[in-house]
Amino acid sequence: MKIKPLPPMNSLIVFEAAARHLSFTLAANELSVTQGAISRQIRQLEEYLGKDLFVRANRNISLTPTGLQYYQTIYRALLDVAQATGEIKKWQGEQQITVATTNAMAALWLLPKVAEFQQQHEEIDLRILASDQVTDYRRLDCDIALFYCRLPPAEMKVTTLFPEEVFPVCSPAYLERCQDWNTPEDLFGKTLLYLDESQRDWLSWQEWFEQVGLPSVTPRNRININNYPMLLQAAVNGQGVALAWGSLVDEYLETGALVRPVDIVLRSPASFCMLEPLSRGVVPSSVKLFRQWLLEQLPGQVGEKGLHEQGT
Repeated sequence: MKIKPLPPMNSLIVFEAAARHLSFTLAANELSVTQGAISRQIRQLEEYLGKDLFVRANRNISLTPTGLQYYQTIYRALLDVAQATGEIKKWQGEQQITVATTNAMAALWLLPKVAEFQQQHEEIDLRILASDQVTDYRRLDCDIALFYCRLPPAEMKVTTLFPEEVFPVCSPAYLERCQDWNTPEDLFGKTLLYLDESQRDWLSWQEWFEQVGLPSVTPRNRININNYPMLLQAAVNGQGVALAWGSLVDEYLETGALVRPVDIVLRSPASFCMLEPLSRGVVPSSVKLFRQWLLEQLPGQVGEKGLHEQGT
């Protein structure tokens, strides 16, 4: 029986890259084509479906509700294809490492550090797969995964990297404009930056208010963004107050691009974790080397003995 209806297959690859990056330019760079080619492929797919997949506002794009739903389905389908292909090609080798993580963890923590590892170990090929749409960690095709976990996943070795510390941040310019506030509630009642609800593992403003013992605040203005690095950039641009996760915003705070307007911080049992499949068999020496290097990047360069590990 013929499988139908199927859209132009190349347009699906283009769509997945554009949706993952929320950028036609970055998708074009990844696929080694022009931005115009990306736009044409996306328009062709939208015409085939009869629905808009992206909201285009000036130079920024975001997924429509239809686009988000379609992306989640297409991502899982392409991931299945990639995993099946990887089993045949046996991409992973002794000198090759695949790391899966979120866009936030990749952009704000891993990539700024990983150049050092590559300089020290030029013989090792490192592949980083960044996605915010992972629903089942056990299905990830990787050697090591780095994710924020409220509940550690089963059937994986879990090593806590650093605990969750969540606190508000904004730009110095925004704080200077908001001079007429006396209490945290006054400040939070102006403009808050919200991470889209599809990012279900990340703490919401409502949850933060409840857990730090503040009354729930309804801001005069709210901006919803479905990508955490973009949300932080909006805060840097002075567009409002965002919730920040410690260890992901250290550089912003050190440079003064962001400041903490209040001293309130939430510390919860959730944490950023290193996840490793328990059923992968013999661990290549390159993976062991990279794993140890990762642990050395933690605050205070905590060693193995200072970390919490569990496996089921």
